Amino acid sequence: MTEVADAQPTPAATAGEPPQSAHHAGGGGLMLAALGVVFGDIGTSPLYAMQTVFTLDDGLVKPTSANVYGVISMTFWAILLIVSVKQLMFILRADNDGEGGILSLAYLTRGAVKPGSRRFTLVMLLGVFGASLFFGDSLITPAISVLSAVEGLKVPAPGLADFVLSIGLVIIVALFLVQRFGTHLVGRFFGPVMVVWFLTLAALGIPHILADPHVLTALSPHHAVAFAFRHPFIAFIAMGAVVLAVTGAEALYADMGHFGRVPIVRAWFFLVFPCLTINYLGQAQQILHHPETATSPFFHLAPDALSLPLVVLATLATIIASQAVISGAYSVARQAERLGYLPRLTVRQTSEHESGQIYIAVVNWALFAGVITLMVVFKASEKLATAYGVAVTMDLMLTTTLFCVYAAAKLNWARWQILAFALVFGLIEFNFFAGNVAKVLHGGWLPLLVAGGLCTVMLTWRRGQHLVTERRIKLEGPLLPYLDVLHSTDLAHVPGTAIFLHPNAETTPLALRENADFNRVIHQSVVIVSTRVSNIPHVPAEQRVRVDDLGDPYDHISHVTLNFGFQDDQDVPAGLALAVEQGLDASLDDAVYFVSRITIHRSDRPGMAQWRKRLFVGLAHNAATPVEYFRLPIGRTVVMGAQVRF
Repeated sequence: MTEVADAQPTPAATAGEPPQSAHHAGGGGLMLAALGVVFGDIGTSPLYAMQTVFTLDDGLVKPTSANVYGVISMTFWAILLIVSVKQLMFILRADNDGEGGILSLAYLTRGAVKPGSRRFTLVMLLGVFGASLFFGDSLITPAISVLSAVEGLKVPAPGLADFVLSIGLVIIVALFLVQRFGTHLVGRFFGPVMVVWFLTLAALGIPHILADPHVLTALSPHHAVAFAFRHPFIAFIAMGAVVLAVTGAEALYADMGHFGRVPIVRAWFFLVFPCLTINYLGQAQQILHHPETATSPFFHLAPDALSLPLVVLATLATIIASQAVISGAYSVARQAERLGYLPRLTVRQTSEHESGQIYIAVVNWALFAGVITLMVVFKASEKLATAYGVAVTMDLMLTTTLFCVYAAAKLNWARWQILAFALVFGLIEFNFFAGNVAKVLHGGWLPLLVAGGLCTVMLTWRRGQHLVTERRIKLEGPLLPYLDVLHSTDLAHVPGTAIFLHPNAETTPLALRENADFNRVIHQSVVIVSTRVSNIPHVPAEQRVRVDDLGDPYDHISHVTLNFGFQDDQDVPAGLALAVEQGLDASLDDAVYFVSRITIHRSDRPGMAQWRKRLFVGLAHNAATPVEYFRLPIGRTVVMGAQVRF
């Protein structure tokens, strides 16, 4: 048994042209902040990508000239094609009013396909599973990033090896504690650090490139092709680790809502991509001339005197890498909640200027618990690397699949264009996925288990809401016939305005029925308010309100529909203030808000398994209260209840 509010927001199926983005496109400050949040994950991949390649399976990939050139070539072209071309040139353009993430792409795609078709249902299932995979990846990234940096202490100070895990745990605790201050402040602080980090990546690589300029030829794709043909099995195994160089590519899309597309694209091409390329080339030269450094090539790039400062800087950078997926997790969670796949979440806006910059406490602490558990269980980045890559590659393939459907339905691409896109990017990502399949038995099951669990939660909530809504509608009865009964009933009229939160204009709010049938009173002015979540992230103020007099302009009973985007703050009093400006006859100064709360009981009725019903009840019990969620004044809100068996 638990309670859920009768005024749960209902996602609308309507689609429209997205209004102008709320982001201040391309500002230097946003570029700096984007560097501090978005690129931390992919920006710290040089710490462990090459190390993992050459230590995988007890050193199966030998540091020979052909292997090193082949691995670097594969790495460079993977970054170029998947990140620079696919993600930035195509995927980030499939934005939903500036918002990104696979769930946003799925909902945007569903709005372009025929309702009721197979694709209509399939795209949201793919989006839900992709979002769940992102959460699974979000657990591993902070753990592996921080541990890989702190493990660098073993190079200048081997005696500190026993303290690596403890230091990493302290860093993670501090990182999650500061999240409540918001990505805006975190990004402003981290941005300058990441500028220094990327410049350091280039500074570490340049001397090694100058010492052997021939290493620049590793950028040629023929080395990757030759490597694959000469040693197909070894190249296949290497691809399972090369994919670590593009981890974070999915975070670029998920974090787009925090800063906008233009700052992300500019920061990537002006600074991030060149510096990553230079550093990987430097590592190639280091491994070629000093094969013994292949177990930790990054930290051996620096002179011995600079090893310790490099560890400190790398640790700061990996903290920022963790920030990228944490921020993305907030965005994806809010999208899932607003689209009806999670119960109400308490979302706190952390910036007055950027609507995408938010903090969700329950997501923050769930991630914190998961990351700490992983670090304690796996203890080393090398062991965590075996669990890394499976969720990332699956998420990339799902994004490619959804974009192909979107390109066909919305962009009207020709069939050959869609086929070319799918072949180029899908083939690369499938090979990366195949190279990671073996990891499933060695830790890769973990993100898949998390993703499967979250996917079950999201689909259960969606299905449970549908069943409860069906039962509630029967209990409420139609609105207009009930208003006719009210007009003919002798009720005491009390002064003031009564505002009833209710999902629609077709059925009667339970609180209104209870107030009239049992208290025998009705307010002089009655406003029934429904909130609708549209298929765009943001709805402008001029399109937010619709007022309906319900067929009688003189009975002072009105219905107001407040339209919100799935990223908008659902502030009901602010929306009603707009309605008053547009002609709603109601006084809000002393208005009393009525919320119907439904107590849910499980029954033997068909529709959902009993274990899923238990899960739904538990989720509803922990949902945010409607008073906080809809920004209602606590002192003027009355909660009235009813029971529903589903």
